[in-house]
Amino acid sequence: MPLTDTACKKATCPEGRPSVRLADEKALYLEVTAAGGKYWRWKYRYGGKEKRLALGVYPEVTLAQAREARDEARRVLAAGDDPGQLKRDAKMASAVHQANTFEAVARLWWEHWKDGKSERHAAYAIKRLEADAFPVLGARPIASLTAKDLTRMAKAVQDRGAIDLAHRILQMAGQVMRYAVAHDLIERNPATDVKPSDTLKSRRKENYARLGEKELPELLRKIEAYQGGPYTRLAMQLMALTFVRTTELIAARWAEFDLQAAEWRIPPERMKMKTPHIVPLSPQAVEVLKVLHTLSGGRELLFPGERDHAKPMSNNTILKALERMGYKGRMTGHGFRGMASTILHEQGYAHHAIELQLAHQERNEVSAAYNHALYLKERRTMMCDWANHLGRLRRDASI
Repeated sequence: MPLTDTACKKATCPEGRPSVRLADEKALYLEVTAAGGKYWRWKYRYGGKEKRLALGVYPEVTLAQAREARDEARRVLAAGDDPGQLKRDAKMASAVHQANTFEAVARLWWEHWKDGKSERHAAYAIKRLEADAFPVLGARPIASLTAKDLTRMAKAVQDRGAIDLAHRILQMAGQVMRYAVAHDLIERNPATDVKPSDTLKSRRKENYARLGEKELPELLRKIEAYQGGPYTRLAMQLMALTFVRTTELIAARWAEFDLQAAEWRIPPERMKMKTPHIVPLSPQAVEVLKVLHTLSGGRELLFPGERDHAKPMSNNTILKALERMGYKGRMTGHGFRGMASTILHEQGYAHHAIELQLAHQERNEVSAAYNHALYLKERRTMMCDWANHLGRLRRDASI
């Protein structure tokens, strides 16, 4: 006699027995254990052997659902396949699917990709994935990812103001997916469905001429030996050490500096992003400032104008000095920022620290007071290392 929902609900195991089986139609039965568990089973024969297929637990799987599962298994059996083996294969495939997470595959890609790359370049790549991709996509099975998932991850990076990085992280994610295709982990690469330009803002165009690192030693020695005005020479030295914007440098006031704490705090009204900015000062930068303080004779401005000491030096002063040294069309004051960013990234310093020091991040009013001091210890170390690197370059052109 077929089972009913009422019979399934009231079913119990007789005392003294480990379990009892309540038969339904077409070899389906409900196994009730002494502990109170109720399990759907279907008995069948395949290859001359009697087998059983688990179809779920009552009441999560209702009587009607168990019968549907049984009927599907009967169709599989009629087609000549073993429904139990197919279920085990599906379970194994699911386990493999879950094990092949984006992070697991990305790390395999990185191990393959880093061969032939510099240690710092390779370290930078994995740090970018760890910081921006893994928190969003890392735990997801790689086969489940779509173009929308990849672009959403990249847009989150873009939304904090790191446009170039958003393009790079999307490109790296695409390389990981391509690696997965090549190793039969997924059938196709969803990153090919979209171009970065379809969803991301255009990369910042660098309109400022700048030298390569190989030309930097000669430039540093020419600055040190510059025979023009001392204010101009010291301004170029300080710009190289701090890589602030030209307007932030030439309008600097002594009230912004704490030489004992080795900090330069630029107020928000003088910043492009209209938020306060801290520049940790290396010992070399402090020395330049001490010389400059002696030279300025107690004036409010670090770099007063030639004719009117109450106004800062001209915006073109540094550019014209670079032209006189032979760098017309090849280097600008802003070029120090680009060089610092490129070299520090290549040396493996954290992108967030570099971007904060460049004051690139767009920050809202709520986060401004917090972010301007973010990672200050890390940035202080980086700025001291940067100054030491410039010193070595100036002394030894072979570096």
